[in-house]
Amino acid sequence: MKFIDEFRDKEIAEGLIQRIQKTSTRPIQLMEVCGTHTVSIFRYGIRGLLPKHIRLLSGPGCPVCVTPNIDIDLAIALSRQKDMIIVTFGDMMKVPGSTSNFQKEKAEGRDIRIVYSSLEALKIAKESPGKKVVFLAIGFETTSPTIAVALIRAKEEKIRNLFFLNSQKRVPPALRALLQSKQLGIDGFILPGHVSTIIGTKPYQFISEEFGRPAVITGFEPLDILQGISMLIEQIEANRAHVEIQYRRVVHDEGNPIALSKIYEVFEEDEGNWRGIGLIPNSGYRFKEPYNEMDVRNFDVEVEPSKEHPECLCGEVLQGIKTPLQCRLFKVVCQPENPIGPCMVSIEGTCHTYFKFSD
Repeated sequence: MKFIDEFRDKEIAEGLIQRIQKTSTRPIQLMEVCGTHTVSIFRYGIRGLLPKHIRLLSGPGCPVCVTPNIDIDLAIALSRQKDMIIVTFGDMMKVPGSTSNFQKEKAEGRDIRIVYSSLEALKIAKESPGKKVVFLAIGFETTSPTIAVALIRAKEEKIRNLFFLNSQKRVPPALRALLQSKQLGIDGFILPGHVSTIIGTKPYQFISEEFGRPAVITGFEPLDILQGISMLIEQIEANRAHVEIQYRRVVHDEGNPIALSKIYEVFEEDEGNWRGIGLIPNSGYRFKEPYNEMDVRNFDVEVEPSKEHPECLCGEVLQGIKTPLQCRLFKVVCQPENPIGPCMVSIEGTCHTYFKFSD
């Protein structure tokens, strides 16, 4: 099976593990930024294959998890208004807000619908001319082009009843915030393959140029990850710091110019509010003037004061400061069917991954 078996070859994997063991001479902490990497690392037992002095930290790579309570609370407040339809991706349904979630609101009669693409929101708006349709626009740079295209088409087709609750995030500024915080001794980054397909390598250059840390854009198969780790170790041991691409079959230095042009046709960079981290400059988007009329934040709606569960460590987990195993709620109270924090909801969430794969 092309692109499957050839990236799971046992002999090649053993060779990469041996190379890592021979090359690595000192304690090293690497952060995998993407939640899909975290899942792959656990699924293929990669942590157990590495020397004990190489530690992998899980970062804020789950868009569902980093969506702040204040945005979820706003969407819930909107769902309670008359003639309102909330449109969202399925993995947002169980994410807890301050006192409720979309699943509970839907059970109580709110019109909340699951879609698989932002373009489906256009169809719902056309079929519901007497109602206001609000799409919860979450995600990283991977999904931002499709959200931008939905806005462009809504504008072109003069759809007046479609609005967007913009909670998108840009990954590179979050990495800058983690490096600036100095709470973690991050020696290198395993950078996300999907996001990098869109943005390329340039937005990450500050990691090596300003902070002197290496970074490797890596694919998701076991050989991808092992090779990416090997490339990082070689840089660290040689006291080099560059942004390299392991995932060459998909990622290019320039990214995807067409996708980027769609994003910046609709949005301009703005601060973003990240769960557990707070406001990060230039880590989000705001609407450009021609599209500002579709921003649901212009609505006058009363939203309950935002609050977090006092014992939930999701914020610290997203920063790599704590692991789910250090949370007293993990597996005891907080489980996929009863998530206390969003890190237990999404399949990309670190808590969900630990729950599924750890003993």
